[in-house]
Amino acid sequence: MASLIGRVFTAFGPPTVEKKSDALRFGILGAAKIGPLALVTPAKSHPDVIIQAIAARDHARAEEFAKKHGIPDIRGSYQEILDDPNIDAVLIPLPNSLHFEWAVRAVRAGKHVLLEKPSTSNAIEANILFNLPELSQPNAPVLLEAFHHRFHPSVHKFLSFINPADVVHVHTDSMVPWLLTAKENIEFNYSLSGGSMMNLGTYNFGLLRMIFKDDPVECVSCETNVFGDGRHDKCDYDFKAQFRFPNGGIAEATTSLRGSIFWKPSEARVTTREVVVPDDSLPGTQEKVRSRQVTLHGFMHAFIWHQIDVQDTFVVREKKKDGLPVKRWVESTSQKAYTYKEAGGQFVHLPGEDWWMSYRYQLEEFVNRVRGRPTQYWVEGQDSCNQMKMIDLAYEKSGLGLRSTSEFR
Repeated sequence: MASLIGRVFTAFGPPTVEKKSDALRFGILGAAKIGPLALVTPAKSHPDVIIQAIAARDHARAEEFAKKHGIPDIRGSYQEILDDPNIDAVLIPLPNSLHFEWAVRAVRAGKHVLLEKPSTSNAIEANILFNLPELSQPNAPVLLEAFHHRFHPSVHKFLSFINPADVVHVHTDSMVPWLLTAKENIEFNYSLSGGSMMNLGTYNFGLLRMIFKDDPVECVSCETNVFGDGRHDKCDYDFKAQFRFPNGGIAEATTSLRGSIFWKPSEARVTTREVVVPDDSLPGTQEKVRSRQVTLHGFMHAFIWHQIDVQDTFVVREKKKDGLPVKRWVESTSQKAYTYKEAGGQFVHLPGEDWWMSYRYQLEEFVNRVRGRPTQYWVEGQDSCNQMKMIDLAYEKSGLGLRSTSEFR
């Protein structure tokens, strides 16, 4: 308990480090609630990041945000930030429907872009955004869809126990208690590209694609619930979707923005097929097989708490006689990885502290990419396009229809 309290306390109040003279200067477009978590707090412990400016539609909100977080410059519009030659990069935490337009504008202005998920409102916009000619030029701006949870060591430790080809079933779930959401929130505003699949559901979908290392070929089913009051009929407040992947595996994603008051950590549970495990101690007439279930509890905010449970079921059986079992047993372990050193494998040398949020790990890689240094994990543009295609498949299957496409070009 003491380590948990210390970790969370430090994560939200990290040590402030001396900034480099040529540190990247960020501007924030909008005084969104996610801004401090996504960038302001992680930047405190990064020597190569300075939060220089903010702009918001409500100037008073921008002033309040800047005063609270020690941001020196307040601009009158988003465009003023993009026009400032002293701003190197921007965070775009605007409502979903504005992501496409302002990301395009930022890229065209030569700014590096940390873009809140989902990257756009649909795959049409994503394909335009991530294929902008400016992104293929020498010294092109860096554009990253901010799927912070995918950068945390726990996710990569979890994936190390899984062979994608062997996956037969995956269940993922995430939720927010109903007390934290209201009908009038932007999450339920169709004109702002709202919906639970556009909110928490995107995290589930992204993790499913990481588990299979592939994209779904079909959305088998997608059940949703809406308020049904005539104003929010196109915005799901929860959903349950099933996808089929190229290897035949089935994946489930379920999310609720109106969940029980008793919060439940997000979960990803993977079941694999039986595989033969070599064992020289067995006679030639027998074989050993293993089936595995791997569960990651707490994939959304793993820095607070998470656990990776690995349960292996072994069977020794006769190769003939219909494979009659000779022996059966179960081996279980539980693991954690708050740092890449704990995660081991190819990432063991990467920097990090146990109190680093997934946002802090993400920022580390973003800066590395901007500086031309190697990145060990990255969400490529095609990945983001495929992600929006998956969301579109689910919305089409649900009958709610795609989120509207911006007229901006």
